[in-house]
Amino acid sequence: MKVIIDRFEGEFAILEGDDEFKTIPRAMLPAQAREGDVLVSDKGEWLLDSEAAKRRREKAEKLAGELWRD
Repeated sequence: MKVIIDRFEGEFAILEGDDEFKTIPRAMLPAQAREGDVLVSDKGEWLLDSEAAKRRREKAEKLAGELWRD
């Protein structure tokens, strides 16, 4: 299952995936995890999907650039 870190609220992470949100303790995530990162669940452990996060950020930057063109 792939999810995106939507935001952090105190000691909790709010994850978005498949049109639903899930709240988990922030301590369950890799220490370097940040908002917008893509995570995959592997045997109960959350792992960063760096390539998916990179593609997602590049797409967002491209869309933002198109939006702000003169």
